[in-house]
Amino acid sequence: MAASDRFEVPAEMRALAEKSVEQARQAFDGFISAAHQAVSAFEGHAETARKGARDVTEKAMSFAEHNIASAFELAQDLVRAKDMQEVLRLQGDYIRRQMQALTEQAKELGESTSKAAKDAAPPR
Repeated sequence: MAASDRFEVPAEMRALAEKSVEQARQAFDGFISAAHQAVSAFEGHAETARKGARDVTEKAMSFAEHNIASAFELAQDLVRAKDMQEVLRLQGDYIRRQMQALTEQAKELGESTSKAAKDAAPPR
């Protein structure tokens, strides 16, 4: 090969190219690191959201079981009632207890839902 056919890169250009490649590699590594952190954070929030939803669902199921048990208790009490006056008293007592229970349950479910949403929200 003749001397005029060889292509030589000046040392300054080679150094600049090497520096550019290194900077690009560092930028890419930083991007990948940030992407991994974002995925990990998302997975953490998703798990928190699932846990919050599970807690709210379990609480709602517990309330439903309690309310159904109360209705069956009322039914048993009504069957045993001696007269219409006792039936009316039993129904009135049941309605008062259920209204109080439903109010407390709605409050608890609201608080649990708000907490689950807050816990699942990404940090600002």
